[in-house]
Amino acid sequence: MPEVSAEFVAAMEDVLELYAEPYDPARPVMCFDEVPTQLIAEIRQPLPAQPGQPERYDYEYRRNGTCNQFMFVEPAAGWRHVEVTDQRTQRDFAQQMKWLADERYPEADVIRVVLDNLNTHRPASLYEAFTPAEARRILKRLQRLYPCNSA
Repeated sequence: MPEVSAEFVAAMEDVLELYAEPYDPARPVMCFDEVPTQLIAEIRQPLPAQPGQPERYDYEYRRNGTCNQFMFVEPAAGWRHVEVTDQRTQRDFAQQMKWLADERYPEADVIRVVLDNLNTHRPASLYEAFTPAEARRILKRLQRLYPCNSA
């Protein structure tokens, strides 16, 4: 097992402390991530379930391209939201943060967002997508927390 660094412990304690806080709608805690997804189609119809036998799918499939799935999870509220996009760019990330601040939590004082260290998960992404004033307005509503990549 790798040795755990002091940086990792400090970052992990910050995240765990945040998750342990009671739910506060004025200061929601949100987890955000994305995943590229291969879209596939069945070539043959699945065989229906029979008593004692689950539905069965053939191993062959046809590729139907790819997409990106952005996902928000608010553990304390039991809420999640998935947004499917064609790609994952700085502008796409910025649009998701704008939606979070303006549509999901327009009344929140601050939105605490746990993000991984992906290159698009930076304040600069909002400046790429919006005017400086708009980017700053959105960023002032977000408190970003980046845990360490690994131990």
